Order: sequence, then C-alpha cells, then structure tokens
Amino acid sequence: MKEKYISLMETALEAYSLEHIKRYFNDVKTNGLREHGFPRLTANMGILIAHGRKRELLPVFTEMMDFCCENIPKVKAANDFSVKEIIFCIMELEGKNIVSEDDINRWKNCLRTINPETCYNQFAQKPTDKLFNWALFTAVSEYMRTYIGLCDSSEFVDIQIPTQLRWLDENLMYRDDEKNPPMVYDLVPRGLFAVLLYFGYKGKYYNEIDECLRKSGLLTLKMQSVSGEIPYGGRSAQFPHNEAHLLVTFEYEALRYAKEGNLELAGEFKYASRKALENIEYWLSKRPIRHIKNRFPTESGYGCEDYAYFDKYMITTASFLYAAYLICDESIPEKAIDRKIPYTVRTSDDFHKVFLNAGGYFLEFDTYANMKYDAFGLGRIHREGAPSTVCMSSPCTKTPNYKIDNSDAVDLSLAAGCFVGGRYLFATSPNSKYELKALSSDEKSAKASFEVTLENEYKINADYAVSDDGVSTDIFGKGKIAYMLPAFYFDGEEYTEIKHSENILEIKYGGWICRYFTDGRIVDTGNVGCNRNGYYKVFCAEGNDNLSVKTEIFREI
Repeated sequence: MKEKYISLMETALEAYSLEHIKRYFNDVKTNGLREHGFPRLTANMGILIAHGRKRELLPVFTEMMDFCCENIPKVKAANDFSVKEIIFCIMELEGKNIVSEDDINRWKNCLRTINPETCYNQFAQKPTDKLFNWALFTAVSEYMRTYIGLCDSSEFVDIQIPTQLRWLDENLMYRDDEKNPPMVYDLVPRGLFAVLLYFGYKGKYYNEIDECLRKSGLLTLKMQSVSGEIPYGGRSAQFPHNEAHLLVTFEYEALRYAKEGNLELAGEFKYASRKALENIEYWLSKRPIRHIKNRFPTESGYGCEDYAYFDKYMITTASFLYAAYLICDESIPEKAIDRKIPYTVRTSDDFHKVFLNAGGYFLEFDTYANMKYDAFGLGRIHREGAPSTVCMSSPCTKTPNYKIDNSDAVDLSLAAGCFVGGRYLFATSPNSKYELKALSSDEKSAKASFEVTLENEYKINADYAVSDDGVSTDIFGKGKIAYMLPAFYFDGEEYTEIKHSENILEIKYGGWICRYFTDGRIVDTGNVGCNRNGYYKVFCAEGNDNLSVKTEIFREI
C-alpha cells in the first residue's frame, strides 16, 4: 500500500511537464514567492527523487530547493503550509547520497533562521486568539523544525493549539467556519493533529488532541461514502486532494487501534483507507490529469474557486498522500466493511448532515446548506462500484462561489416541492426548512423522515428508505406535489445518454444506469443545474397529495 501512495504521488507530479515546472519556476523567480504551491511542488519532487523516481528532475529540483529555503525565511508567502513540507523532503533525502551533505546542511541552516513573526502569515500571540486552520499549519511547521533540531518551538506550538481546540463541536469535528463549516476543513486540521501525534507531540494538549482524533475518527469512518469519498459540503470540495486528507486520519486511527490490540477496528480503517486511495486513483487515471473531479479543460477553471488553481491544488494531492504514507503501517491487515449493512449517522447541528447507508447505497442530506456551494435536501446518492456522479455526488447552487459557465443555472438536489402560482417551488434554499422527524435502521434498510416547510409555509412529509432494492422516497402533501430529479448529462468531456418516458427517467454513464421510477409522472422542467462535476438537466416527478419515487443504480448490461 505504501508503494501505491508513492505511485499516486508520482502520477500527480506527472501532471506537471518539465516545461511547466521551468515556466512556473521562472515566474516565481521573477515575481517572488507568493504562496505555497511552489514549495509543495519542490518538496514532492525531492521526496519522489529520494524514492528513486523522477531522477531526471534532480538538477532543477536542487535549484528550486535552494530558492525555497533561501526565500521562505525572508518573505511571508503562506509559509505556514510550506515549512513542514520542505522539512519532510529534507528528511527523505538525508543520508541517501542523492544530494550532497553540504546541500542538506545549507537547506537546514536557511530554515534555522526562521523567525515565526516575520515568516508566517497567521499565528497566535496568546492561547485565546481567534484563528482558524492556518495557525495549525504554522504550529506543525514549527513543530517539525523542532523535530529535526533546528530550534525549540514547543512553547510557540502550545500557544497555537488551544486556538484550534476551541473550534471542535460536540463530536470533536473541526468547525472552520462558525456559521457553516466546510467538510474538507473538518478533515484538514484533524489530519494535522494526527501528524503532530505521529511525530511524537507530548505537549500540554496531547490528551485533548488524542481524544479529538479518537472520537471524530469513528464518526468519519461512517461518513465515508461507498465510493470512498468524503462528505460533500462547502469550499474546496470535489478535488482529489479531499480523500488524501481523509487518508491521514484513517491511517493514524488504524495505527492507534492496532497498537491497542483492536485489529478488527484497525482493519476497518485500513479498508476505508484503500477505498479512499482507489477513489483518488480513479480520478488521477483520467488523461489529461485534472486537479478537480470533472473533465473540463483545466484552463477553464470550471468548478474551482479563485484560489483553487491547478498549480496549487494538483500538488496538494501528493502532499497529503505523503503525510498518509508516513503514518501508514502495511503490517495491519484489512478487514472488509460490508457496506450493505444498514446504518444511519447524524452530525451535530453545526454540520447539519444526515447519512443513510444500506444495500451498497449511500445517501447524504444537508438540512441547512451554504448556498455559495450547495443546496438543501438530498445531495448525494452513491452506489458501490458506480461512478459517483451517475446520479448525484453533490448538489447544485445557482449562486456558486466557484466558476461555472451557465448564468441560468438553478438550485438542484433531490428535494420535495409543490406546484403553486404556475411554477414549481422546491425545498432547496434557506427559504425552506427541514425538520428530521425519525432516523432508524434495521437488518435490511436505513430510513429517515423529514417534515419539509417551503417558503410559502406549505408543508410536505418526506420519507426515505434505502436497501438492496435502491432508494425509496415517499412524499405527502395537499394538492399538486413534486420531487426534483437530477439527470447528469455532461462532465466536461463526455455526454450521458438520457431516456425519458412518462414515469421512468434513465441516465447512462460510465457503464452504469441511474433509473428513477415514479407512480406519478416525470416532466422535464427545461432548467439546468451546474455543480463542480458538470451539468444536470432538471426533471421532476409530480402527483397529487402523495408521490412515490424509486431510485436505482445498476450496471449497464
């Protein structure tokens, strides 16, 4: 498995041609070090060279490493992220006779001159300061400087950590936003906590960090979809690096339980790690390699925030794969998780998520979505083995904080609604309200019931059940009611095949079929939804007073 980590790091690096690397380096030499993408690229080149890969890059790597180590102490350029990565690279190269001892000592001596106040963008002066995850990156970078003997930053590190512990919710998940915390940035800080403990942190906050990882790790194991993916929600979502963050946590928890003698639970974390690794491999296997989970041209920026550009986020996948590689213990045997066994999960109200798992299907609901990124309702139906986008992997919002190319796009999820005033009204936005009335599972199925209130105060009851047979949705209201249905139709490169009859809607994609069947009738609304994965045509099922919809995902024969 460790070899797989290194191979996928190499695949991520191969997205950068030598010409691209030199062009990037020339830009940095001309305009200065401005962010952490370039040091991350440099560090990962060195790590791969240390593993016998990409040796042809050694001359340009050495020059890039000199530049990074000389400039990082001199200018604030998101060094919070970079220093630990450069140190990881030095640790891999040291003693391997690939670069000279003089090179190693020169790089170390440069990093020894770092003054945290002039090097890092964000750090706490006192434990009560209000800072988010950047301060934790700073803490880990300083801890790693201490680890390799360049300084003693233990007091500095222990000032940063309590500023981070304040953001943990009742499940000890990390809230990187007080109002609407994103799912990716729950995982990033917990992965950094894992790196701290793996490298021997025993400071005054050890117990709090250890308990955070233990409790939240068990919940995260249940929130991983059958496709190996992290939950959707918020910024920086739907990039391959998402699952790399997940791997850091899972590898650490596998190591924890193996040390405690609980090989069954350790094995489940190892199995979940492999599923996450397979998901990354799936996306990186596409050519040309993209840094986001779609097939639009990279230069289009489709699905990306302004900060989420290729040069930064492509190599981020490799960086966190490497952190997981360091922690990975290959001697721990996997224990397959039977994803057909039903269970339900509910997060705290801070994260407002509900999950259903049964029969190889996995559902994710968001009951109070951040409309800059998502929509209210059922935003994910995954089937084990199927492409995660064949039904829906995350909702669509008409007001995204990332780039799309359709100004007429609408909010879209699998959501109940009604027909009023000559138009459909769906429970996809903050003008609607979701109240979870029941959540249960038995030996065959997982179930959830919601009372949904639309913006006109119209109330609908929506009951969901998932099993081997698929996803059954029953909604009840008064008068003409409806249920929104996404039909994925373009991933940026390939169009799906959509077939539509009065009560059946089928989408064929990647050798799989998503089929909706209703006891009402299905209509094409003529609208389009857009998310990071691509385009969706918006259909809906409609009926009077009550309506049933069955969703199935199966292999094309």
